[in-house]
Amino acid sequence: MPNITLPDGKKLNFKSNISGVEIAEKISKSLSKQALIMSVNGELKDLSFSIQKDSTVKIITHKDKEGLEVMRHDAAHIMAMSVQELFPGTQVTIGPVIENGFYYDFARKEPFTSDDLKKIEEKMLEIIDRDVKTRREVWERDQAIKHFKKIGENYKAQIIQSIPESEELSIYHHGDTWHDLCRGPHLVSSSKIGKAFKLTKVSGAYWRGDSNNEMLQRIYGTCWSSKKELDDYLNRLEEAEKRDHRKLGKEMDLFHFREESPGAVFWHEKGWTLFQRLIEYMRLKQRYAGYREINTPELLDKTLWEKSGHWDKFGDLMFTSETPDEKVFAVKPMNCPGCVQVFNQGLKSYRDLPLKLSEFGKVHRYEPSGALHGLLRVRAFTQDDAHIFCTEDQITDECITVTKLILDIYKDLGFKKVFLKYSDRPEKRVGDDAVWDKSEKALLEAIKKTKLEYTINKGEGAFYGPKIEFVLRDAIGRDWQCGTLQVDLNLPKRLGATFVDKDGAKKTPVMLHRALFGSLERFIGILIENYAGKLPFWLSPLQAVVLPIAEEHNDYAKKIFEDLFKEGIKCEVDLRNQKINYKIREHSLTKTPLILICGKKEISEKSITMRKLGSEKQEKIKFTKAVEKLKMLNNLPIK
Repeated sequence: MPNITLPDGKKLNFKSNISGVEIAEKISKSLSKQALIMSVNGELKDLSFSIQKDSTVKIITHKDKEGLEVMRHDAAHIMAMSVQELFPGTQVTIGPVIENGFYYDFARKEPFTSDDLKKIEEKMLEIIDRDVKTRREVWERDQAIKHFKKIGENYKAQIIQSIPESEELSIYHHGDTWHDLCRGPHLVSSSKIGKAFKLTKVSGAYWRGDSNNEMLQRIYGTCWSSKKELDDYLNRLEEAEKRDHRKLGKEMDLFHFREESPGAVFWHEKGWTLFQRLIEYMRLKQRYAGYREINTPELLDKTLWEKSGHWDKFGDLMFTSETPDEKVFAVKPMNCPGCVQVFNQGLKSYRDLPLKLSEFGKVHRYEPSGALHGLLRVRAFTQDDAHIFCTEDQITDECITVTKLILDIYKDLGFKKVFLKYSDRPEKRVGDDAVWDKSEKALLEAIKKTKLEYTINKGEGAFYGPKIEFVLRDAIGRDWQCGTLQVDLNLPKRLGATFVDKDGAKKTPVMLHRALFGSLERFIGILIENYAGKLPFWLSPLQAVVLPIAEEHNDYAKKIFEDLFKEGIKCEVDLRNQKINYKIREHSLTKTPLILICGKKEISEKSITMRKLGSEKQEKIKFTKAVEKLKMLNNLPIK
């Protein structure tokens, strides 16, 4: 006689074992129609699962995150089922849920085409209309391996062989003819998926993510609770494609990549100007905030990385070099150990703390080639790092100060929506619990002071301390994890950092790791996509272009250019023998913020006609006033 406790505390009593379907029907008819899966004592279960003892139960619908995820999971299964009905002999491998959708990897000689995706979608709709029922079975390990090998599913047999023998093997059947190995849970039938889904693309994927293995075909799809949500998402995808920083970077002549140096940026003049402008802005902000800028070597002896603990943790990601005298050096994957070496020079007193050391340090990490993605995922990048050495009593104030600085910078750069992720102590960690208590309290207090939305990732902190991640929401609703603030209770001790306290005793400082952008390369990619290439005037690598209407106006155009150049405005003069409309269109495509046009009238009036990017309106203004206006727009947003 199980007693069922609902989320609102209400209790339901049943005389015998009960399923989720029956519980939902007992609560209300409307809920029974919306029910997808259930949570039993915190574990997700099929609605058909039989509850035999007292339990806390929550019926999950499409309104719940878990409900949408299971819809996507079932959509992946029905997609695989459709593929095998349409293309017999195709092997299925894995098909997980991902953010905003799902995918499945298939082994097939012939490549899937866009027409194939349409056929698969149509077949999925047909299966959904058939309302095929779902049932779960538990199979013996040897039985499962033998079965999948017999039907030609060799990849599936390999998956089963890699599963620990103690783990239960569940097989989900969708209808009478199709089944797959899966942990579940799943919907009771295919109609519960709905029709708000779409297959989006095909790409290559190595079996088990290993480039030494066979290449498979990955079909991606998205699935939502309603057609409106689907349409909104597809519109965002379309907009994201238009804003792709790789496409815009080429149009704006900012950077390129080459196979000779995968994951490393070849900056062009305009791109490097943008890069340096960001550093100029950051340098000034940090100077006002009391930071002292340093620079540390890119090559450091292996022994230092062993001492810091990074060799064991990041050794596989490091680029190394052996010298003729058989010493091994590593190109730094992070700046932290080098910064501690700077701190260790000279005796430090408690009066010197907090000591804030910043660095625009170039780091290198061996990211898999398949993970590289323009500026957003590279192997060589510049971190806007800073490390704050402080006492335990200073942690709270410094965390609050850093958080305020980060938020101010994001606001300056146009990001209004910011939320935080807080991660506390993991099971495996270093440091005393008393210091962890103080560190976690300090970070939480800093978060609460911001009054921003935040989530808690229980137990997901670094082994050396808790951390905050700063997440930005861009103009089209995408989230980007950028800045971090971490409390380190480990590295200063490992590398022998000390200060003399008030009582004359040597103590180990707490080290706060802080990055505002994270990676300048990645942040520039985010900025380009957020603004769709139309960067703020002060940040634009080319701010204005001067266009004479005809050849006889060239001298005046050159003088305008020279005067603006002297005032620090990044500008060019276009003297090509082309029609003015052609030149306007061309410079608009490169996202130049201002086009300055001059002809006979402008010369006589000592004026200029200004045309802003994205507007057909033109404004005639005295050139002296235009200069003052542009100088104001060019000021760094430092308050």
